[in-house]
Amino acid sequence: MIRLPEALKAKFQLLLEKSAIPPRERPYYLKWLRYYLDFCQKNALSYADSRNIIAFAEKLQEKKQTAAQIHQAEQAVTIYQTGISMVLPCESSAVPVRAVRPYPDFSENTRPVEWKPPGNVAPAPVFFRRGGDDHPDSAGCQNQANEIPCPWDQALLALSNEIRVRQYSPKTLKAYTLWAEKLRYFTRHKPPERLHVDDVKRFLTYLAVERKVAASSQNQAFNALLFFFRHVLHREFGSLEGVVRVKRKPYVPVVLSREEVWRVLGNLRYPFDLIVKILYGCGLRLSECMKLRVQDLNFDAMILTIHDGKGKKDRTVPIPQKLKKELEDQLDRVVEKHEKDLAAGYAGVFLPSAMERKYPGAAKELVWQWVFPSRELTLVPDTGEQRRYHLHETHVQKAIKMGVRKSRLLKRASAHTFRHSFASHLLAANVDLRTIQELLGHSDIRTTMIYTHTVISTTIKEKRSPLDFDDMDC
Repeated sequence: MIRLPEALKAKFQLLLEKSAIPPRERPYYLKWLRYYLDFCQKNALSYADSRNIIAFAEKLQEKKQTAAQIHQAEQAVTIYQTGISMVLPCESSAVPVRAVRPYPDFSENTRPVEWKPPGNVAPAPVFFRRGGDDHPDSAGCQNQANEIPCPWDQALLALSNEIRVRQYSPKTLKAYTLWAEKLRYFTRHKPPERLHVDDVKRFLTYLAVERKVAASSQNQAFNALLFFFRHVLHREFGSLEGVVRVKRKPYVPVVLSREEVWRVLGNLRYPFDLIVKILYGCGLRLSECMKLRVQDLNFDAMILTIHDGKGKKDRTVPIPQKLKKELEDQLDRVVEKHEKDLAAGYAGVFLPSAMERKYPGAAKELVWQWVFPSRELTLVPDTGEQRRYHLHETHVQKAIKMGVRKSRLLKRASAHTFRHSFASHLLAANVDLRTIQELLGHSDIRTTMIYTHTVISTTIKEKRSPLDFDDMDC
């Protein structure tokens, strides 16, 4: 790891101060700058090229950094590239001087202000330039009170609003915003109103040819930028001929045998063993299982209701008879924890959408409590309230990974593997494919038909007439 020259650290500290970065966060920005310069040095990249931020962010994703950390790292590099005026001293051999292009220093016509980006990300500094329409950086901006706001910040805010108005999932908001940011860095902060279809073509080709991304990632990028052009820029893509598209290969899911399922369950402890039994016994997605509430369990009819599943769809599945006693015991634990929370004066659980404004007392009602609540209460910064969230998905994923490792399976299994096993075992038991589709919540029967490749076919391929069938054949 390279060492930052003192001159560079001093000037970058001054830059962070002018960019309204809190003092307690500045060491992290220095750390990200150090990682970025080391990344560029190892890969023989120019420090001043803004397109290298994309590669640096993807490297951080490979290192399992969180979205907030990646955003902070991109913010640090952007501040370094767009605002610093620096010529490194010759005696510093840690960073090659040839890779650094001098930038104009902060002057009276440039000042930073604080801006809160869309979504749950940390505040980022946005630079406003003073000047008129003839200023080289004022293209496409509106001059308000002699201050020109960054058009990309406005575009990202509009993208967030368009997604929230349509009530898309937070994961969609996060993914679409990320691809718009990557297009921004790829085009070197080209104003959004000046973006052309050719920019998208070059970006998609770059992803497929140079980055070698998976077909699903490239398709996600295409859909995100299509949404960005159509609903934010109010322009159509038009023809995208010549774009290199990755061909998506047919996917056959991994399926565990019943013996392998029980082996994994034997290496899991409470509550993870019960969660896996629900995933396998009811065919739920992990997110659907974590969002179960007390009112979703109907033991009289032995029906489990899934609300707001994938695609905002509801469905019902039968509760396995073998899980009735365990689920009743789990609800007893929930009731006991709920009574302790009420005695401690907590504010209740998190409710969907605007439910709490409509029913102010619903958050403390038993029917709205999570079936698998988290161990600790969550502090809401805006109100200072203590609320209960459900058990986080990552805890379940880690437990399953450890259970699979202890079971010494020769298959790559995850939480979703138990849903695949649910469908495949029903199909092997001659359950109707249409029934399996309803249990899984698939909109298209073709999605369910993938499980026909996971079971042994017993179809007779010999050409015969039904008149020649024996009574046993019928």
